[in-house]
Amino acid sequence: MANIAVLIIMLGCAALLFLKGTVLRAFATIIVAICALIAAFSFFEFLANFIISRADKGSLVSIVNLAQPICFTLVFIIVFAVLQTLAIYLTREEVDLGLWPERIGRAVCGLILGFIVSGVFVTVLAMVPSLPMKLPYERFEAASPKPGDPKKVLFNADGFVTNLFSTVSNGSLSNKRSFSVLHANYLDQIFMNRLPEDTSILTSSTPAITIPSDKAVWPASEAIKTQINELKTSGELKNSPGKPSDSYTPMIVRIGFKRSAVKNEEKVNAGKFTASQLRLICKKSTEMQNPLSGTAVNVFPVGHLRSANQIQVTKEIKLDNNIFNSQSTKDIDFVFCVPSGFTPVLVEFKLNSVAQIRQDAILKDSSDAPTPATFTQRTESESSGGTPGGGAPGNRGGMPGRGGNFGNRGGRGAPGGNRGMRGQQQNGATPEDIAEELTGNIQGI
Repeated sequence: MANIAVLIIMLGCAALLFLKGTVLRAFATIIVAICALIAAFSFFEFLANFIISRADKGSLVSIVNLAQPICFTLVFIIVFAVLQTLAIYLTREEVDLGLWPERIGRAVCGLILGFIVSGVFVTVLAMVPSLPMKLPYERFEAASPKPGDPKKVLFNADGFVTNLFSTVSNGSLSNKRSFSVLHANYLDQIFMNRLPEDTSILTSSTPAITIPSDKAVWPASEAIKTQINELKTSGELKNSPGKPSDSYTPMIVRIGFKRSAVKNEEKVNAGKFTASQLRLICKKSTEMQNPLSGTAVNVFPVGHLRSANQIQVTKEIKLDNNIFNSQSTKDIDFVFCVPSGFTPVLVEFKLNSVAQIRQDAILKDSSDAPTPATFTQRTESESSGGTPGGGAPGNRGGMPGRGGNFGNRGGRGAPGGNRGMRGQQQNGATPEDIAEELTGNIQGI
């Protein structure tokens, strides 16, 4: 669909400018379109947050997920209309360059204008969460997203307009806050945030996350590094957006989720999210003079700490008010495989929550790390106390084998249902395994 739309828009604009206007006016229209897209990218989030904030009070909640595409479209159309009116007035005097220069020039300008407009059109469609994942085009496979290898639309029209604004925001119009850092690989971000389709892409409380001012990031322990290597080798991270590259450094990042952002309203709920909706923004370590300028990359989590030396890999995390107790924030330690030579600068959650990482909060030695902030994603049967068998409830799939996956769906290891401690003993788990399992469960509650 997207490829056809790009082609139709380009041919339509070429025909329109060829049949009507002059080369001068056609060129002016291209400049107007560029100015309009810069204005749209610059202000759509600011305006959308006005609508999103009203979702906390229950008003405008019906259109909250469409806030960003609506605001982007309105800004683009209004700025384009105003500037185009001015351009027509300023070019009212005809300038004739000759028959063939006029014909060729108008057609070429029309194709360029159509290329820009089609890129804006596809980008806006990608912002709409209610569309099926294959619309406007399937940038990533839902079952196996690969952030490093996205599919592209015809002529990469949407990539052109987003890269154009990223270049502009990193140049003379930058305010020490580059779009290419705040929204690294923006198209990847908006497509990944739509995985899966039944999870909200926004949080009504902005920001919904916090980062500690000290001891926020530190190197992973040797046990965690070993487990990541085993998960990678076994293929258990094959379909994970956090699958590490060939050269990486495992890092633990502590992220706090605010109780106020956990809502019953699914459209604006921070209490339910996927790994593809949480990302660590990293810059090259040699370009850290201004952490928010320049360019950056997205890094998605491998999982979170179930216990001090165990990773739990889950496709979806669900938080509820019971985990907060009397606290306003729930801290969870997430595991990221940061590319070698890069440094974390931001944590972004869904499409409208961002928290900066202080550079003096990044520890160099794992021995200085704080007490782990663990979390165990419990199943519905575990929440109700588990099946008979005594002791602490167990995960589906029983105790994993060496280096196994402690995810909701179980990893390698002895099969079995939700058997509790007695079930684990029957599966051959050692007392040390059970003690570590219980520690993870208690810390995660």
